[in-house]
Amino acid sequence: MQRLIHRLELFFFHNETDCWLSILRFGLGFQIVLYTYSLRHDWNFFFVGAENEPISRDIAEAILSVHSSLIPRLGWLITAGAKLGFSAQTTALLAWLFLLLAGMFLIVGLFCRTSAVIAWILHLCATKSAQPLIYGMDNFTTIGLFYLMLAPLPDKLALDWRISGRSLKHPRVLGFWRRVLQVHLCFIYFFGGIAKCVGSGWWNGSSIWRALTRPPFNVLAPELLIRWKSFLPFAGISVCLIETGYVFFIWPRRTRPIWLAAVVTMHLAIALTMGLYLFSLIMIILNVAAFGPGLDFYRRWRPSGFNSLPRGCADSKL
Repeated sequence: MQRLIHRLELFFFHNETDCWLSILRFGLGFQIVLYTYSLRHDWNFFFVGAENEPISRDIAEAILSVHSSLIPRLGWLITAGAKLGFSAQTTALLAWLFLLLAGMFLIVGLFCRTSAVIAWILHLCATKSAQPLIYGMDNFTTIGLFYLMLAPLPDKLALDWRISGRSLKHPRVLGFWRRVLQVHLCFIYFFGGIAKCVGSGWWNGSSIWRALTRPPFNVLAPELLIRWKSFLPFAGISVCLIETGYVFFIWPRRTRPIWLAAVVTMHLAIALTMGLYLFSLIMIILNVAAFGPGLDFYRRWRPSGFNSLPRGCADSKL
């Protein structure tokens, strides 16, 4: 029993550098900036000016209240703004502006902890208030921001680090949060792959066909899909194998570069064929942050002494 506890401790609390945290911080900041920029014309429409629409913030938040009154929502901020004399439009615009600024600060690494907390709260409020309109990208962005908010910021590439001039601390805490992110991704891909394998649609290509022909994801011309219809079953089976095999092949050093490249390629293909650019970007960010540092090509690229551990700490073997 003690040996098992010791192995679990070594697995979850290994010494780690902050390179993965730099990737996660910069990537999530870039993701938030693109997310807010993409909604610059529709933000107030979604959260303020759509009360008479079939799907509005009030209806979405009423549904949330049925599940729990403690789920964060943008209505809380609008109510607080009304008490301060701000209109709903002004409060919603300020929320958008603060979310954008939080993403920019995360990119450069300024006020890292505060920016991560603000980004997580505002993004969570926005996604919950627009629950009928969100998809996987919103959920995975919230997950990434949650880990970033709790991780031991700042990292060495952040401006906060340059200003404070601190040395690397808590390498075991860095190792813990990276390991939790890795395990979380394994659960996501494994059960997602199992769910796809159960049905026949991914084996005969019909699920791929429906995904590529359903508006607004019908980026490819129907003539092109008909011409390449014999390739669709291969694509569907490949997705099933990549996702189901993720938990088995992403950990060993010999197969990790292959599987990481396969996952990144899969998400790039999703972006190009379905137009889901933000979804593909967040998944690539999470995968590269979790499993990219430590690969052989990264070790050759990394400058001498960059993100090194304090004396007496060994690099992780995973």
